[in-house]
Amino acid sequence: MRRFFLLILLGLVASKARCIDPVKTYGPIIPNKIQDKYTPAYYQNIGGYLGYRMNINLEKRLLKIDSATLLSGFRKRPGEQVWIGEHVGKFLFSASKTYAYTHDARIKHLMDDMVQKYIVCQMPDGYLGTYLYKDRWTDWDVWAHKYAIIGLLNYYSVTGYKPALETAKRAADLICRSFGEGPGQRDLMLAGDHVGLAPGSILEPMVDLYRYTGDKKYLAFSKYILRAFEQKDGPKIIGGLEKYGDVTKVGDAKAYEMLSCFLGMLKYYKLTGETKYLTLLQTAWVDITKHHLYITGTASDHEVFPADGTLRATNNDNMGEGCVTVTWIQFNLSLLQITGDTRYATEMERSVYNHLLAAENPQTGCVSYYTALQGAKPYRCDQGYSCCLSSVPRAISLIPEMIGGKINNVFTVLLYENGEASTQIITNDHSKISLKVNAATRFPLDGRVEYTISPSKAKTFKIDFRVPDWSENFTASVGGETYKGKKGGLLGIERKWEAGDKVAITFDMPVQVIPGGISFPNAVAVKRGPQVFAIDKGLNRQIDSLKDVNYVKYDGALTDASASLPADWDWKEAFFLNMKVNNIPEQVMMVPFAEAGQKSAGIEVWINR
Repeated sequence: MRRFFLLILLGLVASKARCIDPVKTYGPIIPNKIQDKYTPAYYQNIGGYLGYRMNINLEKRLLKIDSATLLSGFRKRPGEQVWIGEHVGKFLFSASKTYAYTHDARIKHLMDDMVQKYIVCQMPDGYLGTYLYKDRWTDWDVWAHKYAIIGLLNYYSVTGYKPALETAKRAADLICRSFGEGPGQRDLMLAGDHVGLAPGSILEPMVDLYRYTGDKKYLAFSKYILRAFEQKDGPKIIGGLEKYGDVTKVGDAKAYEMLSCFLGMLKYYKLTGETKYLTLLQTAWVDITKHHLYITGTASDHEVFPADGTLRATNNDNMGEGCVTVTWIQFNLSLLQITGDTRYATEMERSVYNHLLAAENPQTGCVSYYTALQGAKPYRCDQGYSCCLSSVPRAISLIPEMIGGKINNVFTVLLYENGEASTQIITNDHSKISLKVNAATRFPLDGRVEYTISPSKAKTFKIDFRVPDWSENFTASVGGETYKGKKGGLLGIERKWEAGDKVAITFDMPVQVIPGGISFPNAVAVKRGPQVFAIDKGLNRQIDSLKDVNYVKYDGALTDASASLPADWDWKEAFFLNMKVNNIPEQVMMVPFAEAGQKSAGIEVWINR
């Protein structure tokens, strides 16, 4: 317990003591036609629960990456497996985002070294895959080029290292020469799996490259991809969504690759303003949230979007692919940026606090490819083999972009965590000032947060606070005034703010008992605040089999059990709930699903009733 509160205290002290300027960024030169309505603030010193898990991602996963393993398929072609070429780009994405937040010299050194060794692996014609020449463009090397360009552009964005940008351009130029509708060019939809969804996802970095370089061939190639989606052998993303509004009718319903294409289409919409793409993808979002989303904020059964409402949850179902969780979070973040609609922040919160963090073991930094709600989590520590082991750190590295920022120029709190945000705002008198907002909280242990508001000048402006749909009695108090929030909305406080003003936020986090639906008709799950809870068999020695546990009825008795957790269980959050074990009343310990199973024990989210 002492170690846990020390972690929180360190986060709070750091928030007050350390102030580091943002890393200089090198952005695109072509502006989007559609300007973002949400722009993240610059966050530092994130403490609390998210800070704890971000630090694990850095120390136990990213800093353990071995460049020789990730580069092995490039140095000796062909690689040991067909998609080995994607891992360098994924690492560079995670490392660049992490460096932008942490300024950690170690991760900077590791990605610098990786890039130097990666660049020299590029073939003279621009090829940056791991296949022999005779086998090019037959499986996953277009996909690997996608991640190569994404990774190099992210690295360039935080370093300005032009050889990285030039390497990305040469790789993209080869793709543009090799595929298209001209004489001798290949059909992109046939250059990979899943009815063209995998190779077609290179749309995302092609749009980015156009914005970074202004070279119109990348824009032309992006338009070709959108046409190819609808051709006879394509996945019919546009046609399928227009006709059915159902993601299971797109391509072969492969969730990760489809969501990856969605990310590119949203970037194309922002660039061009062609509204139909946003409309169609919002339709897809509604379908996924209504019919295909688990309570922990992930999707996929055997890696596809299954039939409506079918949400099987055991290890045998290969559910909750980590790559799907990550791209689902990215999809929501992009929609939030475009629209400023906080319903997308609600889904990010659900995914981050549950399925994303459940996929990385806080004891070891190892990652699970699939993370089931029932059974032991199959964590693995390998590098350069499993796509999800490289993907999960990417979404964790995006957490600072999700906590809050400006929506329509109003500073808006989205997630309730320790940390300090810095941004610039326009006040009511049209002045441009700097704003720092410092948060101190024990959330999600309780629903109390104190914000210290520090504008560079005393001015009148509004601050918005997102009111979670799971909360009750949400109030904000400042300067002797108390404001009440409405679930699912924004609570705005407009006043003359002076440096040092304090805002006290309080809200209840009632326990919710969630029915199992058609997949688990005789079971329930327990949720508190944003967190879904689970029974960890290793923490309940009185349980011989999780099948012997029965939920009775929530009687309002949720007892703090944190003192009973093992000494090396860092995040001390646990509760006793009255249940029956072999028909005998017992207190059963439950912990957040994201923390359960870290010592390899079986877990249970859906509890028999």
